[in-house]
Amino acid sequence: MDFSKNTSAGFLVNHMARLFAKTLQSNITDLGLTWGQFPILIELWEKDGRTQKELVTRLDLEQATVANTLNRMERDGLVRRVKDPSDGRAQQIWLTEKAKALRVPAQAAAKASNTQALAVLTPDEQTQLIALMKRVIDGFSDAR
Repeated sequence: MDFSKNTSAGFLVNHMARLFAKTLQSNITDLGLTWGQFPILIELWEKDGRTQKELVTRLDLEQATVANTLNRMERDGLVRRVKDPSDGRAQQIWLTEKAKALRVPAQAAAKASNTQALAVLTPDEQTQLIALMKRVIDGFSDAR
């Protein structure tokens, strides 16, 4: 069986993800953000005060990756860490006012990135693509 990158779902999804990340980075650079910080910000904008462990689980990222990103975000004044009152070993991650103020422009930049990337598809195709991606992601979750 031959392997072709042009028919490999994994290769194509990875390539598309890199292009999305590149476009998003271009759109959020002026806000002082990086695409690697964006998933953490999304989770914290949804529910501030999550623990690092919750972020690792929800984002399906390596603990070290999340820790390093949070270190940079703390350095850049986007988050602060506070001991979890119910578990002294854990730390809650809280957004700073600076990060809260970036929510609207950062989400607008992400929306613009998505609009730009999906412009080659009809609205029905866009809806179908999103639904199919969710099914594949759910399939991975079911297989674990």
